[in-house]
Amino acid sequence: MDLAANPASPRVADERLLRLTAPAGRKVLALATREGQGSFLRVAITGGGCNGLSYKMRFVAEPKAGDILVRSEGIEVLVDPKSALYLRGTHLDYSDKMIGGGFKFSNPNAKASCSCGESFSL
Repeated sequence: MDLAANPASPRVADERLLRLTAPAGRKVLALATREGQGSFLRVAITGGGCNGLSYKMRFVAEPKAGDILVRSEGIEVLVDPKSALYLRGTHLDYSDKMIGGGFKFSNPNAKASCSCGESFSL
């Protein structure tokens, strides 16, 4: 998608907002290719989970008005402005280990997180 031609083009931010590690970038690319739902990875924070806030990820075909775009490890990540407040400085990693594997968020803003790493509190 040509973002410059879209009047609702997202603002561009750098990896100080959100950074993917190389393993996370490779896994996201493989999943995007397999699922065919869109070329953007949307990362959001929603209410819920055992610690109050949860990470959500999904593929989308295009940005929404107000989105922030971060390019990291060859992946175009979209973040809404509200989620960006909670994500600033976060690293997203991936491990293929049998136990404890999967995507893991390392968020410097979280005061506590659950053992599964899918929810956190401030």
